Amino acid sequence: MTKGWTKSDWRAKPRVQMPDYPDQTALNAVEKQLAKYPPLVFAGEARKLKAQLAEVAAGRAFLLQGGDCAESFAEFGADNIRDTFRVMLQMAVVLTYGAKVPVVKVGRMAGQFAKPRSAAMETVGGVELPSYRGDIINGFDFTPEARIPDPSRMLQAYTQAAASLNLLRAFSTGGFADIHRVHAWTLGFAEHDKAERYRELSNRISDALDFMTAAGINPDTAHTLQTVDFWTSHEALLLEYEEALCRIDSITGKPVAGSGHMIWIGDRTRQPDGAHVEFCQGVLNPIGLKCGPSTTVDEFKVLLEKLNPENEAGRLTLIARFGAGKVGDHLPRLVKAVQEEGANVVWSCDPMHGNIMKSSTGYKTRQFDAILSEVRDFFAIHKAEGTIPGGVHFEMTGKDVTECTGGLRAVTDEDLSDRYHTACDPRLNASQSLELAFLVAEELSSRRDEGRRIAL
Repeated sequence: MTKGWTKSDWRAKPRVQMPDYPDQTALNAVEKQLAKYPPLVFAGEARKLKAQLAEVAAGRAFLLQGGDCAESFAEFGADNIRDTFRVMLQMAVVLTYGAKVPVVKVGRMAGQFAKPRSAAMETVGGVELPSYRGDIINGFDFTPEARIPDPSRMLQAYTQAAASLNLLRAFSTGGFADIHRVHAWTLGFAEHDKAERYRELSNRISDALDFMTAAGINPDTAHTLQTVDFWTSHEALLLEYEEALCRIDSITGKPVAGSGHMIWIGDRTRQPDGAHVEFCQGVLNPIGLKCGPSTTVDEFKVLLEKLNPENEAGRLTLIARFGAGKVGDHLPRLVKAVQEEGANVVWSCDPMHGNIMKSSTGYKTRQFDAILSEVRDFFAIHKAEGTIPGGVHFEMTGKDVTECTGGLRAVTDEDLSDRYHTACDPRLNASQSLELAFLVAEELSSRRDEGRRIAL
């Protein structure tokens, strides 16, 4: 954290990807009201997550980050929260078994309402309107009225985030996360006709749980088998919202972003002298930094220093997003830059944002094989560099959508129109998400086994 920093310093910096509100009086009133509300998360939680991410950086844990591309007001509901949480728990059990280390679970939830866009305007049927930037900013409907930035949407986003967090905390500690229950759901997935390669791993997990029960370790005697830590995260794009929820930690006296446990800076907003970097450098939360093909080494080194000047373990997660076939062109130079600086970081792979394409049927989609290819390249390069591939970052949902093609259930271009519900980018559905977890677990298991052979 930067000495002398204040939460409004970002206002003097160049801002990008943020709305220009037409009614400044209404904006000021909303910011003032939000500033009176309780924070959504607390400093002690952010510090605990940072400690867990420090374990990831050291190779003693693995990061699973996932959830919606952009949370929707219209689709908000307990069932959607439960289903995404459930799939993430299933993925975590599989990854824990493959990696033989704890999995840190971070949802893109309870705050992921704003989205950067490649163009300020969009055209449909010859009509040009401002782009949709997420429900916290404007409406999805293609009308002039809906696309006007409305500051009151921040209040609805806060209410939805608070309700989501309340339910997630209940799910995390109320028995829903019992490891035996979670694995029973996973066994159902492995019974699919084409899931034979995953059935063996599922059975090994079952054997391990049976052994634990026989040894007297069960949910009745081990509290840790019934509860989990589950954290929230989002891109800190709308800085008026972030500033309004920023608080001072009563224990350390340092500022904390009260909007989510972890916040990240996007590939389009990581200007070293920009507003988003200015805000994020001052809070004590764990910070994510998206790293795309345009990231230069010089800029990257400046960001490493600005965002983690004390080189604190768990503070900074580098989220690589290059695209299938491009990881080898970019990741090695950034890995070398981290090594040259002696920077303490978590490396995570976002195989989603570099793999968007237009399908033959006109829908924006992502191919399962391209996503998997980028993950495998990420692991291979870290193996070659002798560094730690710390985690994965997926846009996903627990719903049975048809937005990404491929996978075990073989979604095709023609299937995309069946259940294409995303308000922004295509998401992995529940089956595709769990299948990826099995495949990543195989990568983790083979890496661990190879390390053991080398040690011997």
